[in-house]
Amino acid sequence: MPSKGLLILPLVSLLSACSSLQESEKKVDYAQAPSAAEMQRVSPAFAHYTNDVVIGDLWQRPGLTPRDRSLITITTLITQQQAVELPYHFGRALDNGVTPEELSEIITHLAFYTGWGHSTAAAAILSDVFKERGIDNSDLPAVPANPLPIDRESERNRERLVEDNFGVVSPGVVDYTTNVLFRDLWIRPGLAPRDRSLVTVSALVAAGQAEQVTFHLNRAMDSGLTQAEAQETLTQLAFYAGWPRVFSAMPVFKSVFESRGLES
Repeated sequence: MPSKGLLILPLVSLLSACSSLQESEKKVDYAQAPSAAEMQRVSPAFAHYTNDVVIGDLWQRPGLTPRDRSLITITTLITQQQAVELPYHFGRALDNGVTPEELSEIITHLAFYTGWGHSTAAAAILSDVFKERGIDNSDLPAVPANPLPIDRESERNRERLVEDNFGVVSPGVVDYTTNVLFRDLWIRPGLAPRDRSLVTVSALVAAGQAEQVTFHLNRAMDSGLTQAEAQETLTQLAFYAGWPRVFSAMPVFKSVFESRGLES
């Protein structure tokens, strides 16, 4: 009969192996964006459009700041779960003036508008980018001490409209919409109201949710987004969200411009 010591040794080895397996499972292996040479080898035409049109032209257009283009682009990549380009664009966003706190807040905001899994995946990638740059956001307050003020009349009207239309459909959704989304998330100071709305509009277009755009585009323009910036947002989105989604959203943008007395 084997001794207790002989029985313990295989058990220890098994536990050690399981621990090593668990550690290896924690490591997320993201696909790397192709190099210029790889892109040229796979598709010279795609390499041409990437280098000459997207990088060499689109990102240089004057209608939006590079910072705004980064906000729109990382929002689109998170919304569509396009992980390959996220490390590059998180880094580019930081270089373009988007702060670590703002990136943190974008991920938080998009959890509500694109789903928790999308933001969880993005947080894992951003963690690696922060590690490479020596950035640590862990001391940011989870609950801000000084939230932004609420437009109480506008919020009462929105709350009443949602309650009247959907209160009997899903009281839970209506409750969270009021108490978490608009009376908590939207008044966090980590993103300026104009930028939070720009992120939301970009996410809705990228997700193909054009019917939700009217409210949020009006809110963005009320917060300072100009018509020219809204128009150029569509141009940026065409390349990163795709032409069909942008063409589906353009009638909504046109309707908003007309309702505000602007030429479309």
